[in-house]
Amino acid sequence: MITFICYDKCTTCRKAQKWLDANNIPYTIRPIKEENPTKEELKKWIPLSGKETRKFFNTSGQLYRSMKLSEKVKTMSNEEMLNLLASDGMMVKRPIALDGDTVLVGFKEAEWEVLKK
Repeated sequence: MITFICYDKCTTCRKAQKWLDANNIPYTIRPIKEENPTKEELKKWIPLSGKETRKFFNTSGQLYRSMKLSEKVKTMSNEEMLNLLASDGMMVKRPIALDGDTVLVGFKEAEWEVLKK
């Protein structure tokens, strides 16, 4: 069963959820705002995603922009980025799909095809 981490007001999350439903892929929803990823979870997920830590930031979010993070993340340590990501679920790029050793961040239909087992 996939864990689908999302924000209900996010159009990309809704699109990903429709895709999961259309492909009959079972999932449980975890609301990112109420249950933001912990630092320990992020430390585990980031290597499994094959992406850099900075790719986990929700760069189009109001919080990211108001904190002017686009320049700051370039000089932050990995530890500083993890602390910031774990501090607020709205800081984290979404949706996230977790399935064992598969971690998908953001919704790109072609990437999500791996969930059709």
